[in-house]
Amino acid sequence: MSATYVAIITDGNGRWAQQRGLPVEQGHEAGADTVKARLRDAVDLGVRELTVYSFSTENWSRPQEEVGALMAMFSARILAETPELDAEGVRMRFVGRREGVNPELVEQMRWAEETTAANDRITLFVAFNYGGRAEILDAAERYSGGGEEAFRTLLYAPEMHDPDLVIRTSGEQRISNFLLWQSAYSELHFPEVLWPDFSRADFEEALAAYESRVRRFGSR
Repeated sequence: MSATYVAIITDGNGRWAQQRGLPVEQGHEAGADTVKARLRDAVDLGVRELTVYSFSTENWSRPQEEVGALMAMFSARILAETPELDAEGVRMRFVGRREGVNPELVEQMRWAEETTAANDRITLFVAFNYGGRAEILDAAERYSGGGEEAFRTLLYAPEMHDPDLVIRTSGEQRISNFLLWQSAYSELHFPEVLWPDFSRADFEEALAAYESRVRRFGSR
């Protein structure tokens, strides 16, 4: 049993920078480099969908300087890396609320999605301005009945599969409002390593831990 659909709460960028006496922005840059590296490993390891938690609805409460630097980094990374990821067969999808986000950045996200829409090697879902409760509330406002499958069609990315495995780095053992609907039966893995230091070996260890478990989905 291998994990085909994996989601990661990429936690620990700030602590990684603090331990090294670096500005928090450098921690986020290092974390973004790790996302790209582990995305390539995911392809090698048979993962078909990788979802990363990059910016939550709660992160707006962080210092304005940090938020501004994060927005600038997202913009620069989208512009620089979309052609590269497109050439590697990566399909990009951004999940989260677009309201309140700089319109230029929203347009860049739309461009990245359109540019990579035909790719099928792996799908990278980037949870940006995302909150699990917000996603459920936004879907509930439009829901008029029909059961779980009808409700799923109203989520931010109806095509997203429920993750087999949710990884949270940095040793924290909580979900933090991430994929609350989709992760109802996901296996959870909490390595101690901070996200920028999360290596291919750490990824392989997480996948191996998943493979050793028995998923019953409520049955015996």
